[in-house]
Amino acid sequence: MGSIDRRDTTPQLLNRLRMRQIALLLAVEEYSTLRGAAGQLGLTQPAATKMLHELESALGQPLFERAGRGLRLNPAGERVLGYFRGIRGSMEALNRELAELQLGSAGRLAIGSIMAATPGRLTEALVQLKERFPLMAVEIAVDTSDRLMPQLNEGVLEVVIGRDVGAGSESLFRSVDDEALAIVAGCEHPLAEQPCVEFETLASYPWILQPAGSPAREVVEREFQEHHRPLPRGLIETGSILTTMSLVARSQMLGVIPATVAQRNAEHGLVAAIGYAFAHKLPSYGSIVRRDRPLSAPARHFLALFHGDA
Repeated sequence: MGSIDRRDTTPQLLNRLRMRQIALLLAVEEYSTLRGAAGQLGLTQPAATKMLHELESALGQPLFERAGRGLRLNPAGERVLGYFRGIRGSMEALNRELAELQLGSAGRLAIGSIMAATPGRLTEALVQLKERFPLMAVEIAVDTSDRLMPQLNEGVLEVVIGRDVGAGSESLFRSVDDEALAIVAGCEHPLAEQPCVEFETLASYPWILQPAGSPAREVVEREFQEHHRPLPRGLIETGSILTTMSLVARSQMLGVIPATVAQRNAEHGLVAAIGYAFAHKLPSYGSIVRRDRPLSAPARHFLALFHGDA
């Protein structure tokens, strides 16, 4: 028996799906109960139940299974919900862009970025963007890739400059750079003036590291493992580079931050870059956008500048 070509049924599916059904399923996720979702949309519970049955009929398979007195999404329901989140994100992005056009502005761009990209390539692209479009409104959220990706999926951000962390097939990743890490200390630290420092010497000091599971933390843990040393006890864990630099400046602690950030701050006398090179680099970072969402004009201009295409 041949497989079903879903493309043949897509027009029929588009004709049968209604935005209110999509809104209801999203509300069920938000409120956890059909009663709460129905109340949010101004529906009675029987009307909401009927609407869900119509949605299942339109999709050709059940989306829920019984869980006590409630309902729980089955695997098909989880996948449908994921796509519906993408539709919501697209509608939010469209709504913002139409509002900007109605106001006659030069547009608005919401970007998320990891800290490592901000001192160099991202800054240069934004400076050039503002030179071309002085009235364009730009919002920049700085965080780790794993925290930025949900905001991209939900339409809060249009572009993320980060690592390909859980982007999946729904997103398009374009790499730009491999990033090195550097160890920093206060300018008066005993190791600050030494051109080359042995790892055994570094391991005897207290450290500030990014939280467990982050790409930077994994690079540092690998370094300790390859030198057959456990991580130092009494770690301070933070994802904030500013906090790391503030702590090393007033203590004997060592911190790990992107090499580009370390170099720029060392040139201004804010920290000292320690003479030690990690054996490994972080995974490359780049731009991430949704495949299923058309880019606004501001986003297209920004990406061309960021990747050097303009």
